[in-house]
Amino acid sequence: MPLVSVILGVVLLLILMMLFNFSAFTSLIISSLTVGMLEGMTPLEATKAVEKGLGNSAGSLMLVIIFGAAVGKLLTDTGGAQRIAETMVNKFGEKHVQLASVITSIIVGIAMFFETGIVVLIPLVFSIAVVAGVPVLYVGLPVIAALITMHGFVPPHPGATAVAEIFKANIGMTLALGILVAIPSIFLAGVVYTRLLRRFAPKGFLNIRIPKKLYTQKLFREEELPSFTRSIVIAIMPICFILLKTIIDIITPDSKIRIITDFLGSAGPALFITFLIASIVLGITKGKKVKDIGNILQESTANIAMILLIIAGGGAFKEVLIESHIDKYVSGLMANMPLSPLLLTWVIALVLRISLGSATVASMTAASIAAPLVHVAHISPELMTLAAGAGSIGLSHVNDAGFWIVKEYFNMSMKKTFSTWTVLTTIIAVVGLLGVLVLDIFL
Repeated sequence: MPLVSVILGVVLLLILMMLFNFSAFTSLIISSLTVGMLEGMTPLEATKAVEKGLGNSAGSLMLVIIFGAAVGKLLTDTGGAQRIAETMVNKFGEKHVQLASVITSIIVGIAMFFETGIVVLIPLVFSIAVVAGVPVLYVGLPVIAALITMHGFVPPHPGATAVAEIFKANIGMTLALGILVAIPSIFLAGVVYTRLLRRFAPKGFLNIRIPKKLYTQKLFREEELPSFTRSIVIAIMPICFILLKTIIDIITPDSKIRIITDFLGSAGPALFITFLIASIVLGITKGKKVKDIGNILQESTANIAMILLIIAGGGAFKEVLIESHIDKYVSGLMANMPLSPLLLTWVIALVLRISLGSATVASMTAASIAAPLVHVAHISPELMTLAAGAGSIGLSHVNDAGFWIVKEYFNMSMKKTFSTWTVLTTIIAVVGLLGVLVLDIFL
């Protein structure tokens, strides 16, 4: 029975990762082969399907992952991210540090992975908290809420882009709808929840002390920083390229200019061109040598190698489901069920997130299982992408690297990390789902 094969494959995935501490990539490959053979494939056929899935998934996303990480590291190593953060705080003033922090995190989060964004912004969070005289979590929680929300909802982040590819969603439309869903999620989880904590649990807020080693981290001097204009243009450039393509597609669908905008508006080329421009604007013109730029690219690529493998492994799992025709069985099984495909996708992603910890694995596996429902239920692939992204964020706990990053950087106990970070991610997941369901009424 195909559904039993899928369930056994997912259970095996959980066992390998949780009990035997296998890597996500290895676990996905073993589970993919197992599901294929359970469905009647020969070992060679299952292997061929895995190889095809690895190539298709990694091939389409390699530019996004590599050059997205490179742009983020360029912003970090040249002081561009620091300039953006400091300028936003100065403009909004100390009384509105939360709003400044959120906007800064959204801008920085466009071009960076969650982990990178935390590393870049945490010294500034500590400095802002000290200068403004507010608890560090009052600034820190809105920052991490914005970073994780952008990471899960908005292309060209690799996870969101990979899920969009599985659902055949339009990247530009996914980006636009993702921002619409992200704004209330960030506001409620990052701002409202933080203020409630400060009001009803002030002792917990005041007891958090800034780690001395982190707070003494060296920042760029004023004369070393690039201008705000240069920094902000680089940070939002890939988004502008993608939005330009979407606008041109709507306004002049038959125009020859689409040859250019279709290229610029694809996530991979958009980030590649942004990296080239950033290398000149933030690097060469500020005294860096071409060799320095090469080192930045090499280091950033090494840092995200495992992410690329995980995404490729998710693609292998998806391909096995397709070639063993499980997708057709699932679509037939779910076609007449009263449960909303959006809700189903969200639940699958959330359960996998709780079990595995990896938001990327959770969203991609959920998308692979739910992909056939797009055509059967005539549901928006963009909303399905966001539903998977929302579910993959919720209930972060000890099996998630982000849980430990937040705990250590903010010097919190396990209990406080659960009551802040875990609750915060769950609020984002629930609000994200509600936003998707509301948008579904109008699309």
